[in-house]
Amino acid sequence: MDMDILLAPIIIFLIIVAPIWLILHYRSKRQVSQGLTEEEYTRLNDLITRADKMAQRIDTLEAILDTQAPEWRANDE
Repeated sequence: MDMDILLAPIIIFLIIVAPIWLILHYRSKRQVSQGLTEEEYTRLNDLITRADKMAQRIDTLEAILDTQAPEWRANDE
């Protein structure tokens, strides 16, 4: 009796869930191994450019603050 209760879910899992799971797993593995698409690569380069500009702006702001308010770094703590 106990075996009959477990048999139905096991069969359903093996027939429906396991194949779908394997298909989705290997599809995602293939997508990861293909690398970045052209759009993703362009977006990544855009983000790198923006990050570099932001870093330059921060350096400029810190230099201005160092000359106008030398104690500003002590306020961080």
